[in-house]
This record gives sequence, C-alpha cells and structure tokens, in this order.
Amino acid sequence: MKYVTLKELKNWLNRLAQEVDLIAPRDVDGHVLYRPVASSDEILFDYERPELSAKEFIFPATEVLLRIEKRGTEVTQEEVLPERKQVIFGVRPCDAHGFAVIDALFLEQDPPDRYYAHHRERTTLVGIACPQMWEGCFCASMGGAPDDPTHLDVLLRAVEGGYVVEAVTEKGKVLLKGLETKNRDQKPGFSEKTRLLEQPVPVTEPARWRELFEDRIWMRHGERCLSCRICTYVCPTCRCFDVADRVIEERAGFTRIERIRAWDACTSTNYRRAAGGHNSRPTKPGRIRNRFFCKFCYYPEDFGPLGCVGCGRCVVSCPVDIDIREVMGDVAAR
Repeated sequence: MKYVTLKELKNWLNRLAQEVDLIAPRDVDGHVLYRPVASSDEILFDYERPELSAKEFIFPATEVLLRIEKRGTEVTQEEVLPERKQVIFGVRPCDAHGFAVIDALFLEQDPPDRYYAHHRERTTLVGIACPQMWEGCFCASMGGAPDDPTHLDVLLRAVEGGYVVEAVTEKGKVLLKGLETKNRDQKPGFSEKTRLLEQPVPVTEPARWRELFEDRIWMRHGERCLSCRICTYVCPTCRCFDVADRVIEERAGFTRIERIRAWDACTSTNYRRAAGGHNSRPTKPGRIRNRFFCKFCYYPEDFGPLGCVGCGRCVVSCPVDIDIREVMGDVAAR
C-alpha cells in the first residue's frame, strides 16, 4: 500500500496551497470548521467531525450567480463562475457522501445546475477516514462507513507515523502526482471495529412513511421545535435555496444588480408562505414532518438516494434534542 509520512504530507500541502484554493479543518475560536488555509500549519490533523459540513464550498450558503448592469436602455449580464481550482482536504467520508446525495438533484437531472456543476468540477476531495464513531453518528446505517472511499477522490487512513494513501478517481491520481509516497505493508484495519460501535438505525421504505402522514408522532416531535433551522444549516444534504436580486449601485441612468442564491430551510416559519400571505405549512409539526419526509420518502422516490448520510450533526446541534434516529425508530415501530 502507498504510505506517506506526516512531514511529507505537510510539505505537499504547502506546495498545493500555492497552486489552488486549499480548504481544510481549522480551529476557529474553539470550533472545528472547514476553512481556507495558506499553509499546513493551520490545518488540524487530529480532529473530530467538523461542526459544519464541507457543503458550503461547492453549494455556497450565499452565492452571486449573475451581475447585471443597466445603462439607459442597454442591459448586460455576467455570470460569476470562479475558475481557480480548489482542494478540500480532510473531508470526512460522510460529507463526501453528502455531495453524492446532492449530485442526484443538481447534476443528474436535465438540465443540471450550471453553478453547482462548475464548483463540483473544479473541486478535488481528499478525505481522512474517521478513527472512531463520533457522538450522534450512524453513517453505517445510511450505507456509509468511517473509512468509505466511495465518494472521494483520495482517501487517507491514519497509521503509525503517517497515512496510507488511496487514489480513488482519476482526478485523485492526477492530484497525487506531486506527493512522494512509499510502499508499506501496514494496513489500517479499524473499519469493522468502528461499525460495531454504532447502534443500527432502521431505514423504512418510502411507502410506509406515506401511510404515517397523519400520525401523532409529528405532533410529539414537532411541538418541541424552535424553528431555529440549525438542523438544516449543519446538514450535508439539505439543498433548499432562494434566489433574489439586490441593487448594489444606483445613480442617474445606471443600475448595478446582483442575483444571489442563498440557503433556505423547510423548518423556517415563512418557507411556504405565498405572495398572497397563505402558508400551506403553518405549524411546527407540519414542517418537521416535511423535513423527515423529504429525507426518507420524497427525495429517494424522486431522485434515488436517501436524503441523509448519518453524520449526526443535527443530533448534537438541536437545542431541544429532536433526534433523527428516534424519529426513524418511531416510524419503523408503527
């Protein structure tokens, strides 16, 4: 197997940071977050699951799509498509799985989303396997694993003194041409052990969810909800968005406008409010029901994959302890 020492890995990352936008786990005021880095000295190599997923670097929380200028009667439009390549280093396998879930909507439908496709193409994912299951994790129940290479371009697995390196895709092989590796027999055999640490979470077929649309469990779980939207914003698979135009500059005979796309959340009070004021989902139980139906009924029916990768972020982030695993268990028990 290919092996690299930590020192050589850091040297490679330092060179890489000069050539591309390098994103990696960092300590930001005591919080582990994926953030741009200028050198390997800023990168955390011993870290848990970052508090936010890497989604925002391919599907940004707020993104300018178009810049529009109007001079008199003349209107010009310019797409905003950054060309510089980026490498997201230290991606946990669940976050890479999340990109594959969003791909089913943004890439595999006709037409594909132009902006998402552009970010996806210019990005290479270098993952580091999880050495253990973190609080709230249930990735194996969702078809993943702590060291699942499936949705990554490169996967690193920690061993004594460094990492075992696996190039998963052609894009990953190209990226690794600048990394000096050695052959080594040691194998990181922790995957089966970590799977055993997870309590299995039942996955119920979409048809069964539909039978429970009016069930009282939505009142029981939904009445606690604060509509704070934390569960949506930490989720690596949520992809609802809104589009709006904002005036940046305006003077006599000239107007400059930006068209932006920003994340939205189905748990938000105004998410389904129409122009006339009607809200078809006015209650918290109704919005909570929709969130779970979207993940385990609507999305798999319409696009294929489940809308959850078992990262556990919503479990540890919810201020009122709404636990997605508990909800899935309630549905399975009905």
